Amino acid sequence: MDILEVSGLTHRFADGTTALSGIDLAVREGEFVVVAGANGSGKTTFLRHLNALLLPHGGRVLVDGVSTADDPVHARRTVGMVFQDADSQVVGETVYDDVAFGPENLGLDPEQIHRRVTAAMAAVGLAGFEDQRPHLLSGGEKRRVAIAGILAMQSRVLVFDEPFSNLDYPGVRQVLEQIVALHRQGHTLLLTTHDLEKVLVHADRLVVISAGSVVRDGPPAATVKGIDAFGVREPEASRNGMPLSSWLS
Repeated sequence: MDILEVSGLTHRFADGTTALSGIDLAVREGEFVVVAGANGSGKTTFLRHLNALLLPHGGRVLVDGVSTADDPVHARRTVGMVFQDADSQVVGETVYDDVAFGPENLGLDPEQIHRRVTAAMAAVGLAGFEDQRPHLLSGGEKRRVAIAGILAMQSRVLVFDEPFSNLDYPGVRQVLEQIVALHRQGHTLLLTTHDLEKVLVHADRLVVISAGSVVRDGPPAATVKGIDAFGVREPEASRNGMPLSSWLS
């Protein structure tokens, strides 16, 4: 079953520049899709349409069969987005308050909120961090707080925009392990990154966007070949002809 259906999606910036041009894409429930492209290719603009942060100027986006233009609230409850700048998502004085922000805005009762927050924090390995101040955490911990906030909303689709940006090696490992675990638990994932080596071995599919259009879409091992032509560095392992299954060894 397709949980996301994008057809003829077009978007223009305020100055009239075309950001997205006729994108057609369907994502099955439980699929892990990596979206690659050069800076300015339209990746982030595309992702922001999935939870109605942006609405189409042409075409349509369906989330679980419902148009984002007709019901943006449904899209935002179904699709949770973790932004590149984790600090931009910090709204609470404590980690607990931050994770509880979304459920509180759904109007849930305190007991439901507590159950959701406790479960979400445990799921990302942050049990015991409830009273910590989010701004004082490491980069990787902040990203996990952002992920917990999305999980507390019980979003079925999780969207990550450059989740490894500005993280040190331990932070990258923390976030990658969490993303892989979420996929194993059955979540639908979409992720943009310039560091394909980190995630491609875990993904079901690679989509390449260039100049606002989808130019490649298929199995990662085949789709990544020659990706340099679109301003994205092909991983060394792929250049050297190593099978995708061996990238983790």
